[in-house]
Amino acid sequence: MPKVSEEYYEKKRREIIDAAYRVCIRKPVSAVEMKDIIAETGYSHGAIYRYYDNMDEILHDLVVTVNSENSIKERLDAIIQNADTEKWEQTIYRIFEMLAKQMREVGTDVLKLSIYSDVLAMSDPERTERIVQKLGKDEQSPLLYLVQSMNAFLKKIVKEYKLKPKRKTDEIIQFIIMSYHGITNGYVLSECFRADHVKGKYKPELMFSCLADSVIAILKGE
Repeated sequence: MPKVSEEYYEKKRREIIDAAYRVCIRKPVSAVEMKDIIAETGYSHGAIYRYYDNMDEILHDLVVTVNSENSIKERLDAIIQNADTEKWEQTIYRIFEMLAKQMREVGTDVLKLSIYSDVLAMSDPERTERIVQKLGKDEQSPLLYLVQSMNAFLKKIVKEYKLKPKRKTDEIIQFIIMSYHGITNGYVLSECFRADHVKGKYKPELMFSCLADSVIAILKGE
């Protein structure tokens, strides 16, 4: 039997991941099974299991692929590294403007996958933890990188300008995380729900601007 090239092997794995992506934006991740992937690819049972032993391995590679293709690292680093610290409020606005733009660019399919993954984390935390533990540092979610970078930046400006925030930095970060999830859910619902009174009415730019206003006010102790 001829030896399969690495290029061919990776091509087939990518086809399986692409199929998994299509399935996972149609139904909750927690409900996706190997038989769904087999049906989507048109491959035989044996062909799929030649590349992946189980659904969790496919989900791991799917997460890695989606995260790498939708990274905010370069944009966020550029904003923070080039920031004029005397205008720290402007930097916060720029960060949240970037997130709004990123949300528009990635589209609702990727955002739906993120929401469905959150549902998996709630419904089966042990399974989710097993998948997450296998992720490398550079394979983790854009939100995690945002949290780490924002945490360092907020602590820096609080110390540098002797600010007296209404809340601890860690609490502000938690507020940002919860708000980010809320904005994501609202945007996806407004874009996917086929109702004239909802569709297209939800503006992530406005929501992120309100979030920036809130974070700045908290940092100033207002």
